Amino acid sequence: MAKPAVSRDAFRGLFAFYAAKAHHDHKAEGEECLLKLFGSAEDIPDRLLQQWSESADLLGPETVGSVVEPRAREITSGGAQYDHASDFLHAVLRDLGRKVQ
Repeated sequence: MAKPAVSRDAFRGLFAFYAAKAHHDHKAEGEECLLKLFGSAEDIPDRLLQQWSESADLLGPETVGSVVEPRAREITSGGAQYDHASDFLHAVLRDLGRKVQ
C-alpha cells in the first residue's frame, strides 16, 4: 500500500515558515511573495503532492532540505519569483530528480 501524500496544509507550512523568516529578516518583498505562495498552495494538484512525498521519502530530509532551502532563499532575496506554489514545487521536484540521477 502506497504511503499517502503529504497534506496540503503541511506543505503550506513550508511557505509559512520561510515567510516568517523573511519577516524577521526585514525582507518585505520576499515575505509577500512567500505568503502569495502560501495561499496558492491550496490548489496544488494531488499528483504533485504525491511526487513530493515520494521524492522526500526516497532522498531523505537532508537532501530535500539542501534543495528547498536555496530555492526559498532565492524567493526571500528577490532572486526568484513563482506565480503559483505548484511552480515552486515543479522546480523543487526537478532539482530532486537531478539528485536521484
